[in-house]
Amino acid sequence: MKLLRYGPPGQEKPGLLDEQGRLRDLSAVIGDLGPDQLSDAALDRLRQLAVNELPLVEGEPRLGSPVTGIRKFIAIGLNYADHAAETGAPIPAEPIFFMKATSCIQGPGDEVMLPRGSVKTDWEVELGVVIGTRARYVPEDEALGHVAGYCVANDVSEREFQLERGGTWDKGKGCDTFGPLGPWLVTRDEVPDPQQLTLWLDVNGQPRQRGSTKTMIFSIARLVSYVSQFMTLEPGDVITTGTPPGVGMAMKPPSFLKEGDVVTLGVQGLGEQRQRVVAFQL
Repeated sequence: MKLLRYGPPGQEKPGLLDEQGRLRDLSAVIGDLGPDQLSDAALDRLRQLAVNELPLVEGEPRLGSPVTGIRKFIAIGLNYADHAAETGAPIPAEPIFFMKATSCIQGPGDEVMLPRGSVKTDWEVELGVVIGTRARYVPEDEALGHVAGYCVANDVSEREFQLERGGTWDKGKGCDTFGPLGPWLVTRDEVPDPQQLTLWLDVNGQPRQRGSTKTMIFSIARLVSYVSQFMTLEPGDVITTGTPPGVGMAMKPPSFLKEGDVVTLGVQGLGEQRQRVVAFQL
């Protein structure tokens, strides 16, 4: 299934895409698409619905984050061998992870706002993993069973804040609007091998990132298992899993986002995002 949330910010309703790519309303079936709707049993109940009898949604409404109630937004750094090489960083011996503020989460087509004083805001297309059932000290061979599904993520990053302002990476990763998710949550059964997905990102129509999850250093199963050794993963938690080569800071000379730029990105089978970059505003 391709599950989503549509409507104005803060007023989103749950929905799904039918086999013809039409948006169907789910609000008579579930109140929203949050942690309680992500277990295998809850998703199976949605699969039993007569989709063609669900109300059609007319037009092209705004899409929000496909999941609400996200309590932890975890990001993995330097998880593609070719991306590590372009930045000159050594291959990590263990996964590097950090937290993105949940307040940065937004819809896939919402504007990305440059933070006050930003000069190095960058892009990162990533595969997002949404947890469906509680995971604590999960063995790697059982890890994917705790995944509800996958989505496109843009791990927007302010490199000066991240790397030059002291402390951890979190400073440059959790600014408002820096966590676009969606357009859909694609359930696990529709992604039989998450290690064989292509990713892409363009800026103003110019190719920037091209990659594949097959070049990940640590697999999705390894990441879920690893993170669960350090914190309990709850339904609705999101893990963004690293980015392929082509980020702005690695270009020669480096290139960063500016007001008016348009970023488009996608992951095979998971849909596409489009964001216009705007200046800082309170």
